[in-house]
Amino acid sequence: MARMGEEAGITAIFFADTYAGHDVYGGNMDAVFRAGVQVAQLDPLVIISAMAAVTKSISFGVTGSTSYIPPFPLARTFSTLDHLTKGRIAWNVVTSWSQAAADAFGIELVPHDQRYEIADEYMDVIYRLWNASWADGAQVWDRQNHIAYEPSKIKKIEHSGKHIKLRARHQTHPSPQRTPVIFQAGTSKVGQAFAAKHAEAVYIGGLVPSQAAYQIRAAREIAMAAGRDPTTIKFFAAINPIIGRTVEEAEAKFKEAQEHADVVGALAQFSGYTGIDMSKYPLDEELKLDTSKPKESAVQGFLGNYGDSQEDGDVWTPRKLGLKIAIGGFHPSPVGTPEMIADIMEQWVDEADVDGFNMAYISNPGSFEDIVELLVPELKKRGLMFEDYAVPGGTFRENLLRQPGQKTLRSDHYGSTFKFEDEPVEAHRTTDGLDT
Repeated sequence: MARMGEEAGITAIFFADTYAGHDVYGGNMDAVFRAGVQVAQLDPLVIISAMAAVTKSISFGVTGSTSYIPPFPLARTFSTLDHLTKGRIAWNVVTSWSQAAADAFGIELVPHDQRYEIADEYMDVIYRLWNASWADGAQVWDRQNHIAYEPSKIKKIEHSGKHIKLRARHQTHPSPQRTPVIFQAGTSKVGQAFAAKHAEAVYIGGLVPSQAAYQIRAAREIAMAAGRDPTTIKFFAAINPIIGRTVEEAEAKFKEAQEHADVVGALAQFSGYTGIDMSKYPLDEELKLDTSKPKESAVQGFLGNYGDSQEDGDVWTPRKLGLKIAIGGFHPSPVGTPEMIADIMEQWVDEADVDGFNMAYISNPGSFEDIVELLVPELKKRGLMFEDYAVPGGTFRENLLRQPGQKTLRSDHYGSTFKFEDEPVEAHRTTDGLDT
């Protein structure tokens, strides 16, 4: 997949990881296991280095939770990946919403807004580890004087906050990007504020451009008010195209997908995302869900997309909803020729101001082969896709922003304010027992 994507000039491969299976539908995981919905997943953190080893330009984004992974090990893991990929890694920051994940880690599920409060403090800590613990030039490798790393250029980070306590030097010397590219996908009010402050790339859902346009505009306005260049936050709309060389071929692929779709498994997935047990609703009766007061164990953006679809006039039954979730989720699933798919993508660019697309799939590798072989040439012909990477062999940030040389955070990004020079000098013990 990595080789195929790089040959086509795909910017990045994105892994949306989960920590525990959904057990809301019927109060168990039977439907999830039968359908194979987000279970038995390999850990993408382990896979990425192998994919990077056979490529030089395509980048990789992967999820890590601020609720369950302490800042210290997460910082080291992502610095390690940044070294191994030569700067081609992104961190998808999530606060984790599911009760199953909380149970798996043995931690109480924290209320939604408090999760973002914790995440904001978490970001301060991790920016200090990545950007303020080691100075540039700390890695010396002076054989004559026997110095590997210059001690005066390494500082211990000491943080004692409301939610996090840490006293440590970052375990890894500065990586090519120092801070990986920051992805985020929050759609709530606090999620939007978090994205405007921290995100460099944002995942967007929604079935039609109008559903995403408001969120994108609001996030850019918040970012601009905070002093950031709003065009440097890149928004990626989800889309799951079913592509054929002819309309008939595309429709045949769609029909085959419908034949294999597991409606109950998809409803179990919807239950997991929303905290609503869909097993209680008859499959073919009109579905009326109250989404005005989401549970803490719910993806608010997912519920918002469902609510928006109702406002647009869609009438759902559980069966219809399950089929939609099974083939595309709450984002567009256009069926047609490359030209038809490109028309829809162009509409999203024009009406919603998206910068790119997160291409989902029906089959692996079939869906990806269709994207690379059929869709990419049409997008490039229209000028909707770059002919090549801005910096072949460069870092993710350079290629995302198309700014050669911009390996680390931009100066207008909040995380860039955490610097080695601003960290307090720690006490050193002298030979006579005095602190200096």
